[in-house]
Amino acid sequence: MKKLLASLLATLALMSGAHASSESLVLDKFPKERVTDLAALQNGAKIFVNYCLNCHAAAFMRFNRLKDIGLTEQQIKDNLLFPTDKVGELMKVSLDTKDAKEWFGAVPPDLTLVARSRAGASGSGADYLYTYLRSFYRDDTRPTGWNNLIFPNVGMPHVLWELQGQRAAKFVEEADPHDPAKKVHKFDGFEQLTPGKMSPQEFDSNIADLVAYLQWMGEPMQTQRTRIGAGVLIFLAIFTFIAWRLNAAFWKDVK
Repeated sequence: MKKLLASLLATLALMSGAHASSESLVLDKFPKERVTDLAALQNGAKIFVNYCLNCHAAAFMRFNRLKDIGLTEQQIKDNLLFPTDKVGELMKVSLDTKDAKEWFGAVPPDLTLVARSRAGASGSGADYLYTYLRSFYRDDTRPTGWNNLIFPNVGMPHVLWELQGQRAAKFVEEADPHDPAKKVHKFDGFEQLTPGKMSPQEFDSNIADLVAYLQWMGEPMQTQRTRIGAGVLIFLAIFTFIAWRLNAAFWKDVK
């Protein structure tokens, strides 16, 4: 029980820290149309399996659900089935929790519902992830050598740095608008230190695909749910009109 409470408190602390840091920033808008783009979802699944699934599990998602985004079972086996040999298996990782705590300071969270859990006043969970994954910068004071603009002192290293390249964050000291006697540390842009394998536009596009997949993974039926909901509302509107006219016809001769 004590371990469970400690785990819950640690999770809440991490989430509140990330939430507080993101509140002071404007989150970039995630391109929502990617969620219905099968090619984007397939590319996002590839990035997720190759870069995220080494440490982060998606323990509520099975590999065979990827058939819902247009992949065949053979494509899943040939290109995405690295942690296991069965398509029906859950997306788990073999990372030991003790090693994770030693290396990162905390166990990497499960990502199945991360796009839903990160929603807040500043924007949707997809907006948060889209901004977060594009906000890493070099910081030699951190154990991993990396830091993040909207999640300061994050334990996660920048696993996509080869694609984006290495960047440094520039900060300036400005007077605190609430107390002129104090100074505040204000972000003043990124400086590219080394180029990546992708251009900034290509990297942003691939991150959008990855976030689209994370958004889809949190609710695989969201597109169908929206379509079914629209159909139900149309049916109810038509039925209401018919019922209204029938009621008028039944009672027209009643004095």
